[in-house]
Amino acid sequence: MAGPHRSISQAERADARLLIHRQKEGSMSGTWKPLVNQPTFPASTMLLLTDGSVICQESGGKRWWRLWPDQHGDYVNGTWSPQADMLNSRLYYASAVLNDGRVFVAGGEYSDAGSDTNKAEIFNPILDQWTSLSAPPGWNNIGDAPCVVLPDGRLLLGSIFDKRTAIYDPSTNTWTAGPNKDDASSEETWTLLPDETVLSAECSAHPKTEKYVAAANQWVSAGSTPVDLVQASSIEIGPALLLPDGRVFATGASGHTAIYTPPNIANQPGTWTAGPDFPLDNNGKLMEAKDAPGCLMPNGNVLCVAGPAGEGGSFPGPMKFFEFDGSALQTVPSPPNNGGPPYVGRMLLIPTGEVLFAAGGNQIFAYDPSGSPDPAWRPHITSCPHHIEAGHSYTLYGRQLNGLSQAVSYGDDATCATNYPLIRIRHQGTGKVTYCRTFNHSTMGVATGTSIQNTTFKVPFSAPHGHSELVVIANGIPSNAWAVNVQPFHFWNFPNYEAFTRLIGSLADGPLWALGPHGPVPVDPWGPEFAKRAEQAYVQLRSAVRTLYDIGNEVIDLREKQEVGERLAPKKSAGGVRKKAKSA
Repeated sequence: MAGPHRSISQAERADARLLIHRQKEGSMSGTWKPLVNQPTFPASTMLLLTDGSVICQESGGKRWWRLWPDQHGDYVNGTWSPQADMLNSRLYYASAVLNDGRVFVAGGEYSDAGSDTNKAEIFNPILDQWTSLSAPPGWNNIGDAPCVVLPDGRLLLGSIFDKRTAIYDPSTNTWTAGPNKDDASSEETWTLLPDETVLSAECSAHPKTEKYVAAANQWVSAGSTPVDLVQASSIEIGPALLLPDGRVFATGASGHTAIYTPPNIANQPGTWTAGPDFPLDNNGKLMEAKDAPGCLMPNGNVLCVAGPAGEGGSFPGPMKFFEFDGSALQTVPSPPNNGGPPYVGRMLLIPTGEVLFAAGGNQIFAYDPSGSPDPAWRPHITSCPHHIEAGHSYTLYGRQLNGLSQAVSYGDDATCATNYPLIRIRHQGTGKVTYCRTFNHSTMGVATGTSIQNTTFKVPFSAPHGHSELVVIANGIPSNAWAVNVQPFHFWNFPNYEAFTRLIGSLADGPLWALGPHGPVPVDPWGPEFAKRAEQAYVQLRSAVRTLYDIGNEVIDLREKQEVGERLAPKKSAGGVRKKAKSA
């Protein structure tokens, strides 16, 4: 059990700031680049699909758009295409990419289904289709609830009005009641840890913190923060990100930050220490990460934002950007779309290692961080076929396939974690880049260490044939290249003659075989009676298979001829940025 929280005097706090608030200028700064093809809609929440594409919500509405990288794997030069509309509009809600590659969304502080709606949906990227999902039993509201995908693939959701939690199992499409928390989940930021626990700073009972222990299915105390991260007048907080060294960097709407070190035993509290404060704004008050995005970059630094101080429902702008290097905050350049308050900001880490930043307008910028990842942070392939065929699926095995962190954080209003493996193939002759869709990952955990994990991937028909290099990417960090030879799609011509003779036998003598529920079965002594019908069925099957094969070849030819730039140009949206019911 953690000891009682000791209040810190103003003098102690001032001394601590002098020691820990170090600001350097420019030594680690990355660079910002605008997308060549900017969105024609107000861009908000972004999610990274397991085929390497990015889906982006039209702020507060039903519409989604998809950003595809160009043939060199460049997202800055990528193109947009429209996706199917959600069944309901939603603004500030729970979201996640699931183990099978589908997308979960639930709730919405604002929605055409009503404020703090309990409506939920699942998006299937393959079918480009949204399907309604029932709310947890007895839940009349979900709103802007926090959520997290657990290592076993289930999803944990918090209630913003009481202490309840619920767990969604995508494999059975069912909800079960989770254990009660110490407080309601409203405004909280949840962070998945390597020991399969989920850390949360309590906004309704600050400065206490707690964590969900998956193995025991219970919430336990994680102690209290030495500085309050929650702004009392708004009950808001900032993002919290797991660092490569296993600590958590948590930012506050109070202008303070704190660092959590997990214990050796999962159900123990762990320890908190004060982190560096954000700098002072023009009015001499600490800048605040009050509903703000953050991202762990491949170089190990955290990109985060803060805005001028504002109490209660006041959310001033503009945003200022910082990098946290594990001990200090450094001011870095801000993109041109930083004029709004932090709560409109959204970040997404993409496979190139860049961070996309949207702010509810018609501009997205990509931040290219300086430096490079520690080689020990890379995913490592231990087994994968060297000969693969377009259109077929394979299993890749390796270590650290999910990365060392969820990498992307915001809090209750936007959950956009990227801790799952992506697979990229680069053709040696042309340099063309193709992403394979991954699914059924063996874990959705983080920092899995030396344990061997796996994922299934499907080689797209558009992959160029020939010698190529395959890498698995986790949180923007690629593995070393694995040599593959991509072959054209091959249809195993079933049933062939051998299978045919096994199934229907010789018409002259021997048993006649037909298909039973568990495989081939003999139909003698009535065989001759069915021989003609079996022959006719075989001819029809063979003809149908050949027709499908011909159609498939035509589709493949069209796909190979179609370049990314030939996609249908999206229609311009007349939508605008919906404002949060808070004064900016």
